[in-house]
Amino acid sequence: MYEKTGLELPQATKKPKELTIHGDTRIDDYYWLNQREDEEVLAYLNAENTYTKGMMSHLDTFQEKLYQEIIGRIKPDDTSVPYKDNGYFYITRFEKEKEYPIYSRKKGSLDAPEEIMLNANELAEGFDYYSVGGREVSPNNRLLAYGEDTLSRRIYTLRFKNLETGEMLPDAIPGTTGSAVWANDNETVFYTLKDETTLRSHKVMRHRLGTPVEADVEVYSEDDATFLAFAYKTKSDKYIVVGSYATLSQEYRVLDANKPEGEFRIIQPRERGLEYSIAHFGGHFYIRTNLDAQNFRLMKTPEEKTTKDNWEEVIPHRKDVLLEDMEIFKDYLVLSERKAGITQLRVRPWEGEEHYIDFGEDAYLAYTSVNPEFDTKILRIGYTSMTTPNTTYDYDMEGRTFELLKQQEVVGGFNPEEYQSERLMVKARDGVEVPVSMVYRKGFQKDGTQPLLLYGYGSYGNSMEPYFSSVRLSLLDRGFAFAIAHIRGGEEMGRHWYEDGKLLNKKNTFTDFIDVADHLVAENYTSKEQLFAMGGSAGGLLMGAVINMRPDLWKGVIAAVPFVDVVTTMLDESIPLTTGEFDEWGNPKDKTYYDYIKSYSPYDNVEAKEYPAMMVTTGLHDSQVQYWEPAKWVAKLREVKTDQNPLLLHTNMEAGHGGASGRYQRYKETAMEYAFLLDLAGRAEVTEPVKD
Repeated sequence: MYEKTGLELPQATKKPKELTIHGDTRIDDYYWLNQREDEEVLAYLNAENTYTKGMMSHLDTFQEKLYQEIIGRIKPDDTSVPYKDNGYFYITRFEKEKEYPIYSRKKGSLDAPEEIMLNANELAEGFDYYSVGGREVSPNNRLLAYGEDTLSRRIYTLRFKNLETGEMLPDAIPGTTGSAVWANDNETVFYTLKDETTLRSHKVMRHRLGTPVEADVEVYSEDDATFLAFAYKTKSDKYIVVGSYATLSQEYRVLDANKPEGEFRIIQPRERGLEYSIAHFGGHFYIRTNLDAQNFRLMKTPEEKTTKDNWEEVIPHRKDVLLEDMEIFKDYLVLSERKAGITQLRVRPWEGEEHYIDFGEDAYLAYTSVNPEFDTKILRIGYTSMTTPNTTYDYDMEGRTFELLKQQEVVGGFNPEEYQSERLMVKARDGVEVPVSMVYRKGFQKDGTQPLLLYGYGSYGNSMEPYFSSVRLSLLDRGFAFAIAHIRGGEEMGRHWYEDGKLLNKKNTFTDFIDVADHLVAENYTSKEQLFAMGGSAGGLLMGAVINMRPDLWKGVIAAVPFVDVVTTMLDESIPLTTGEFDEWGNPKDKTYYDYIKSYSPYDNVEAKEYPAMMVTTGLHDSQVQYWEPAKWVAKLREVKTDQNPLLLHTNMEAGHGGASGRYQRYKETAMEYAFLLDLAGRAEVTEPVKD
């Protein structure tokens, strides 16, 4: 990256604030950046954006080329695979050059006339950001409930549309999670409200169409700040379910969907450490639980006797298999099970011989897709690998045959035979073997000269899957390898993989990532001069931690919407999501957790030393990781780091955690990130540098 002269280096004013707890005082010079509406804050963010644009100016043409290349692989007039529900086929489609989807349906047959339910392109007019939330059609197929977010804070207004007349109903319910649950009377909906400050979903309300929102009835309030509330309907359509979720505990209540004004009854009262989820079929609830089962097991219980003393085992616990999910049909039970990092689909007839679906690859992602109907032998599944575009099949569970419905089309002639994927096991410093999934274009030389981008996350038990990305081809075709480190904190290797990468074991996440990187260098997949790292959100925390621990290891790093101010955020319960995170990171009001979190929190551990080149991204309206965390971090790094490597902060002033909302616009930022990486790797097409 060229040294640019004439560019003013942004400098945030230092306004020291003392933060004291447990007899320990931290001085936070940039605490003031948390005032979103403050003119000085906005001026600083805009100054950083101007600096980033100036530093990247020699890549403007290349960046636009990358953007056009990325969106050029997207089929312009794409259509989802239709699925059937309650007599209608539902379809999501995109029209050429349009940013947003069109949601439609056809009655009874795919040859029937199309009914457009929502055209998000029209709805988005006049907004910088637009997102449609959960879409739920009433049981009689006449009414649509959907959520609308125009700010990117993941706070939705519920709206209702008459699908027969096309008219919008006057009912509008602000401050929700975006989804509604219909009772069987076609007039009553249940929805979840968010707290205005913390954005915690904390109340479930009942609304009768045509009545004032002010008259809505609270049916459940979640008063424990570490829990989130939600609502849904069972696949059997018999029950409305209200759930409460915390990292280590869940609780469910059910109500007869034919009696929306009735009383909810509890399935099993919450207990700390007891996790469970429910599905209804016949006269039973099926329960996936960790009760005496670290990797979960499947139980069932009569629908009128639901406490855990009535639970009967269906699938036992296994040490080497994580039971992830279930899908119930009239004649079949389908289980999603993760073994050795890969999800397998197990088909278990209620009567007869069970089997696992054979996909013929070692590393892949297979998952159950949309399966709303009970009485069918057809299972809708999705499949992808690092060299196989996302593919949708109908699988005949009786005949054990596949019907290919659609494979993601990569415009421009993608040939999977030109790419190679690998699965490695890397021994970490404590002897644990960490899986790594990798893809590159054939001809990639393992001589230490080629660039490699290592991606990681490692939090919340979220497993990073070996999936295909057409966007990624812009790196692979320019000589990059792309690797995913399946580090602890995810759940790839079972529940213990998560437990060993959270709370007081969190540093395993960081050292796993570093050990994988060291291995890739030692085995000549790349070198320190060509090794890049990337992570977002909690993966941005990972980036912040590893550059503090091993700044010498990386040529460049991209930290997207990074969670880097861990101590301060976790001490502030008014910040969205904080209270629900105590079981993930620990509560720093406890000195044991305070000391441990402080020892790795990226913002608190910035030092006067050389750091790699970095690009940091955020969104002004981010509801997950507040924009001021990366802003403060960059300001502090800029103040104390001793190198001359570029440090760039890009704030999307219109968007939040997920970035831009449009189908194509979101890739503007991707093109910027790729241009940054390729430039550092010496593989960008650049215009003339700025002269002195």
